[in-house]
Amino acid sequence: MTYRADPLLMARAQALLAEYPVIDGHNDLPWALRKQVGYDFSLRDIATDQSGHLHTDLPRMRAGGVGAQFWSVYVPAELSGDAAVAAVLEQVDCVHAMAERYPDQLRLARSAADVLDARTDGRIASLLGAEGGHSIACSLGTLRALYTLGVRYLTLTHNHNVRWADSATDEPVARGLTRFGVAVVHEMNRLGMMVDLSHVSADTMRDALGATRAPVIFSHSSARALCPHPRNIPDDVLTRLPANGGIAMVTFVPRFILPRRKPRQVATVADVADHLDHMREVAGIDHLGIGGDFDGTRSTPDGLPDVSGYPNLIAELMGRGWSTTDLAGLTWRNALRVLRDVEDVSTSLRRTEPPSLATIDELDGPRSA
Repeated sequence: MTYRADPLLMARAQALLAEYPVIDGHNDLPWALRKQVGYDFSLRDIATDQSGHLHTDLPRMRAGGVGAQFWSVYVPAELSGDAAVAAVLEQVDCVHAMAERYPDQLRLARSAADVLDARTDGRIASLLGAEGGHSIACSLGTLRALYTLGVRYLTLTHNHNVRWADSATDEPVARGLTRFGVAVVHEMNRLGMMVDLSHVSADTMRDALGATRAPVIFSHSSARALCPHPRNIPDDVLTRLPANGGIAMVTFVPRFILPRRKPRQVATVADVADHLDHMREVAGIDHLGIGGDFDGTRSTPDGLPDVSGYPNLIAELMGRGWSTTDLAGLTWRNALRVLRDVEDVSTSLRRTEPPSLATIDELDGPRSA
């Protein structure tokens, strides 16, 4: 099966993306580079076609209408403590090195203003998001150091719990956020780092929404009502996004798009659009975005094979009656607004709150033997 968009809709989609490019919430290229070539760009020169090895390279990003990318600085949940911190720093270094190697194509961005400047310069804004709270090793000082290096969101967990928050795919222990987990969220608000609730349990989602003073994001999650995977967002959480001002960025990972069936269907761009239709109905158009998770998944939906595929999704949504205003919000405006709003909350909080010196042992008690 190979998806073919209507040519007229495709032309309209490409024109829209030229004006309102995609701000994608999650791409695992840095980890793929680590695993494949030890970060050696001479072996994976992303200025040239890497379709035999990766979902991502610069020509295909241009073809897909990508204007800004949150690169995941991911650390496997099996790493912990100093090993996790070292790995996340190496991931950050990869993104910085990538921007330095391709300065005519990429520009590091630390703010909404930087994203706009990159677009004006004709470059793709490169932002960083740390995937997994274990990468801070229960240290608010490490959290602040990552912010200084340009990390602008932290996914509170990955596939396993951390001491202070429950994951969607682990046995619940904290039943949401612990007291230290709330302190992490508050310090992120003060810093201007977005709280990312992809991968966390539904209870952690609810606790974080109750604790945060700033909009949250789901950098790569879909709707649990359509696919009952614990990684997806329940409707009761989606309904809270308008009051919070946050954004749910739909992912393209097939197992989060289609329920498991025998024989298993092939996920398509239409299935992704179904999730967006549902999420729009529940949360509203102002609270949606896109987080493909390219190079973080082995399989992709028909019509969304790699970073060149975004026009297919936009064409599909156009065929369903989504307006230019709707689509401009989905691809560009909503994510930019959330980034700016988080910065505004930080500016206000920094006037009255010093950096937190809280420790996990102080707030939650020492780890049991």
